[in-house]
Amino acid sequence: MRRTSVRGTAVRRLGLLASMALLVGATQVLGAEATTATRPAPPGRSAPACGGLDGMEIPASAMSLPTGGGRVESASVRTGLVSGETITYCQVDADIRPVDPSAPAIKMRAALPYDWNGKALMFGGGGYSGTIPDLTGNVPFGPTDQPAPLARRYATFASDSGHQQSPTAPPSLDGSFGVNDEALNNFAAGDALKKTRDASLFLVGHAYGAQPAEVYFAGGSTGGREALVVAQRWPTAFDGVISAFPAWNNLSEMLYVGHLAQVLSRPGAFPGVDKQTLLYDRVVRACDGLDGVNDNVVSNPGSCHFDPHTLRCPNGTDAGPACLSDTQIGAVIAMSSSFSWPYRIASGETEYPGFPFLSGADMRTPFLGFGTTAPADPMPVTSGYGMQFWDQWVKYFLTRDPHHNSLTVDPRNPGKWLARISRLSTIQDRNDTDLGAFARAGGKLIMLHGAADELVAPRSTTDYYQRVRATLGAGPTHSFLRYYVVAGANHANFGTPAFAAATDSLSALERWVEGDVPPVNQVVSDALHHRTRPLCEYPGWPRYRAGDPDSASSFVCAR
Repeated sequence: MRRTSVRGTAVRRLGLLASMALLVGATQVLGAEATTATRPAPPGRSAPACGGLDGMEIPASAMSLPTGGGRVESASVRTGLVSGETITYCQVDADIRPVDPSAPAIKMRAALPYDWNGKALMFGGGGYSGTIPDLTGNVPFGPTDQPAPLARRYATFASDSGHQQSPTAPPSLDGSFGVNDEALNNFAAGDALKKTRDASLFLVGHAYGAQPAEVYFAGGSTGGREALVVAQRWPTAFDGVISAFPAWNNLSEMLYVGHLAQVLSRPGAFPGVDKQTLLYDRVVRACDGLDGVNDNVVSNPGSCHFDPHTLRCPNGTDAGPACLSDTQIGAVIAMSSSFSWPYRIASGETEYPGFPFLSGADMRTPFLGFGTTAPADPMPVTSGYGMQFWDQWVKYFLTRDPHHNSLTVDPRNPGKWLARISRLSTIQDRNDTDLGAFARAGGKLIMLHGAADELVAPRSTTDYYQRVRATLGAGPTHSFLRYYVVAGANHANFGTPAFAAATDSLSALERWVEGDVPPVNQVVSDALHHRTRPLCEYPGWPRYRAGDPDSASSFVCAR
């Protein structure tokens, strides 16, 4: 049953029923892989009134959370190539003013296309955010053979999550905003998401003279976490949500990564890039064929049991790139094992499950995993992304001392920092798995995670999914949620993954929300190696049967 929220009037929705019925019939005839047709916009203008937006004030009353109001800083008509098509749109840049005058503004942007399809989509951020996502881009793990949302004539919008990154910091790795409580809540608790959504729909209404028939959200990593936040906190704000590799338990992951930083900083513990490659190659060699075909993809990580001690150097001492020392084996095991802490935190979380580095993870992208150099103080930019993230978190979220040595904070025994860690867990661990209100409002949720993710543990997303099922029940969960683990895919297709995932989750979500047609027989493509696999709903995984190993039709989803 579709939601009937305040986003549209009953009259407008009745006016759409005929075209929706035609759409549902078409998708049923064409099958699950058909692309949703562009529907006519609701009553109003199909071209945005761009000039009238420049300098417009956005009243604080337009947003459900406290702000100082907002203002459009610029609005201009632009033309550019999006998905190979020339698209004309109105780009609107606006500031949402804070309540605390010492807090930064939320900088937001909307792209309002001509020939509007009557729908809107919000993009989530990444890392510590601080920049506005590309509104001409695609959803996470988006298809390469289908147009991006703006090319589908969606009104797209996003923000910088309420702070601006320093131009001298590595991309998405500036946590300095954390010293301000309002900025911290905008980012970590997700307050900026609702403020941006409300302000954007205010502008959409003025631009087109109508509100969107449907509003969607799509994000990965931090954006995937934000996707779950909007479903948890504002269950009627979005009709459909795509959450990819979500860092939903961010405080818990920080404790885990902080532990790893200490382990990897020990003398001789850090495995260099050659040793990382050695481990990756041996894991794939041992486990690749367990799914029925040798294709450099470990499709069922749960069946892969690799003992790193088989790579032990003679006498356990470092003897070069062809083996691992005892200390390095200990570091590898720590990275692929769960980490628990012997104290309580307010979010109720007790552990982080660790990464599947012994299950075929792609160690050819060391920036996201181990890095190329060991953690140290100051933290090298060549250390792993997670280590740098931890360093920023300690300096600006935890101690609020930019000179604090992050390696001196022990996640197993934080001492005087325990109370602050517990407080932060209430806004960083977004672990409310009672999504019943979202489901009752008609919301639909698609979750995706790469089985070889080296930055956000796929086991963690599986944990979240299983908690939702335990809370709501298997049947009610299946009525609004689908979860897919993509074999061989890493974090956001970074570098050269074994499987560069690309699937049309947006069209699947549209059919489910707008036509009550749930996803079936979905396919995921490998954009680098020109092959396809079935997109198996968890706990399924693609097992080879017979035929062309590059074709999804040669595989079956096994359990």
